[in-house]
Amino acid sequence: MFYYVEGKAAHIEPNLVVIDCGGVGYACHTSQNTCAALRLGEPAKLYTHLYVREEIFDLYGFAEQEELNCFRMLIGVSGVGPKAALAILSCAPPSQLALSIITGDEKLLTRAPGIGKKIAQRIVLELKDKLAKEQKNTGGSAVISSLPAASTAESAVSEAISALMVLGYSQAEATGAMQGMELADCSAEDIIRMCLKKLAIQ
Repeated sequence: MFYYVEGKAAHIEPNLVVIDCGGVGYACHTSQNTCAALRLGEPAKLYTHLYVREEIFDLYGFAEQEELNCFRMLIGVSGVGPKAALAILSCAPPSQLALSIITGDEKLLTRAPGIGKKIAQRIVLELKDKLAKEQKNTGGSAVISSLPAASTAESAVSEAISALMVLGYSQAEATGAMQGMELADCSAEDIIRMCLKKLAIQ
């Protein structure tokens, strides 16, 4: 229904921002990362998700498309609602969260208030399974096959591709962004960061 809202940040409080769009204030629930990126009275654009359940009709908004995609992936996990997803997203940037899911780093997820070890394990398990199925359906990666077998670089590239898929990019988009990059000595986090910069200007 809403793809994004754009206007001025009329009100900012923890996990809530009001965007004034031509005299209409849209209350958007959001993460601390997005709140920190906005300034009161200045132009703002939030990518949105409308959450509807029985009597609930809430709008969620994020400064980056990747954060919105990560939010949608998280609420797709059984037992993880919007509030829990916001708590997780407030702990670290989307790229770091995506990588923690792919590498099974539950400690980062459990930093979020209300997220215990069992929920963190469920998030990792369900999202890794989902990504494994998507990667199987889309075939192998030319980027990975061009690297030495069983190399550290191969592992970093594979993790980076999976993390970018958590952030909403297809495997083709992720591998396409890596074309022409020198990846041999890069960590997964470095690769993700470079790809996000490249994808942002396309």
